[in-house]
Amino acid sequence: MGHPKSANITATISKISLEQRERRNRHRGCVLWFTGLSAAGKSTIANELECALFAKGMHAFVLDGDRIRHGLCSDLAFSPHDRQENIRRVGEVAALFAQAGFICIAAFISPYRADRSLVRNMNDGNFYEVYVNAPLSVCESRDPKGLYEKARHNEIKNFTGISAPYEPPMNPEIELRTDKLAVSEAVERILRHLKKWRVVKGR
Repeated sequence: MGHPKSANITATISKISLEQRERRNRHRGCVLWFTGLSAAGKSTIANELECALFAKGMHAFVLDGDRIRHGLCSDLAFSPHDRQENIRRVGEVAALFAQAGFICIAAFISPYRADRSLVRNMNDGNFYEVYVNAPLSVCESRDPKGLYEKARHNEIKNFTGISAPYEPPMNPEIELRTDKLAVSEAVERILRHLKKWRVVKGR
């Protein structure tokens, strides 16, 4: 968690513990952090995973870049500083969801390793990095929003993979090669890992 500028702020401690929430939910709270290039498949897999978990009676929620940038981070652009602040805010929100016992699925390009490391540290043992990996050529061929084409024509500045860097994870908990895996296969792989990590029980 960050450090407030005011010295007159005291954190409120909930009367309901995380352990109580997790017993009620019958699963642990955690953050699944999806990172990868635009059009790699992050949001598609995240939304299908949310549906699969919901169908099993679990508490899950997706945070994605477009949703956050229309609200919480609508004041931020795409400079390195603004990207860092965007991810910091999302990390704080994701940590709150995890503390409430949710499986928080965060789908963000999050191009910088240092920013992802910061979010990992916010979540102390309940953070799992999912590298949604597709080659740039594949992402460009998909280009559902036409963003790569605009970036190639210099209509979008600081576009990750074209005019801004992407730093792939060094040791993600899961790597999904979405140029080779179907969405259903990717979701099933994550579900297996959630059991392996004892976030959810075998069911």
